[in-house]
Amino acid sequence: QVQFMESGGGSVQAGGSLRLSCAVSGYAYSRFCAGWFHQPPGKEREGVASVASDGSTNYADSVKGRFSISMSQDNDKKILSLQMNSLKPEANATYYCAAYFVYGGSCTRTPYEYTMWGRGTQVTVSS
Repeated sequence: QVQFMESGGGSVQAGGSLRLSCAVSGYAYSRFCAGWFHQPPGKEREGVASVASDGSTNYADSVKGRFSISMSQDNDKKILSLQMNSLKPEANATYYCAAYFVYGGSCTRTPYEYTMWGRGTQVTVSS
């Protein structure tokens, strides 16, 4: 069973930085797409960034140049990270990590493609 454990959420002032981490265990395949999503209060979940097992990345236009997604290995766990810099108040949301198996090709940021999800971590940005 694949398990996700998110951490790193919290409160920060506008212009500040946060780093989110997601420890993924139980995923037996070498190929994958993984991503971070945010869901502001009362709004739909949206893809922020994705990373493929070959290291290729995909970002929403609103975060390009400010956010960075990465994947690393820590013993038997994959660590999915999202470095968020120059945070804006509109980043207030619950952030989720997610993944899906893929044979090849680029990764999407469309939520319905992702089959495995974490429980979310809250990010609050004050102006």
